[in-house]
Amino acid sequence: MLAVRWHAAAIVIATFGVFTALAHRTLAAECLAVFRALGDGTRDSDGTRLAAARRQLSRIVGRDTARLDAQQIRIAALETLSENLSDGVVAPLFWYALGGVPAMMACKMVNTLDSMIGHRDARYEFFGKTAARLDDAANYIPARVTALLLALAARSPRAFRFIVRYGSAHASPNSGYPEAALAGALDARFGGPHDYDGERIDKPWIGENPRPIGAGEITRAVRLNHAVLALAVALVIAALVFLPLPFPR
Repeated sequence: MLAVRWHAAAIVIATFGVFTALAHRTLAAECLAVFRALGDGTRDSDGTRLAAARRQLSRIVGRDTARLDAQQIRIAALETLSENLSDGVVAPLFWYALGGVPAMMACKMVNTLDSMIGHRDARYEFFGKTAARLDDAANYIPARVTALLLALAARSPRAFRFIVRYGSAHASPNSGYPEAALAGALDARFGGPHDYDGERIDKPWIGENPRPIGAGEITRAVRLNHAVLALAVALVIAALVFLPLPFPR
């Protein structure tokens, strides 16, 4: 009887840990809010809408948003949606499958530390670099799994081609892969120059079609995120059931 209670308690703790570690709903809601602030696309030059969208976007990206136009705002939201699908959803699940709640929480702590001080900064030069390298290592496999799941969910041969062609072109060893997959699925172009703390950083382009991003395209991108979450959960369950993993969950 005591063993049953301990087992039930372990399930409750694990469920609570997974629920708190995954950023899926928050990520989708924040990106949807950016697109909603811009409206239906008929008033993209409206100063009030742009100001609201820039403020909303600044909550979820590290780049400077004060001068972004509507097209750049939408692309930035889609980029962070794909990148954080890896960091905030697939990576925690991956580490949960390997090491349970402790490994998953360690992954989240590394990712949070990287978000806070991982950018190049004189004050946190060495500490920040350590956080960034730890985050690169923790997300190396999950980023590539995320890209493949995105392409699979989209059923897009172009997304697979983009992963191969553009995944390694990004300055980050990981971010380019999920971004390339979503850019391929949408037939869009991501990347290019961004401003960080007033400094222009020229990032490589991902894709070749600089078409306008429609107001409704965030809906498809979020649906793809939902599909990737479902696929990732299915893979984790399969791993826990069928693979002799060395650590207890």
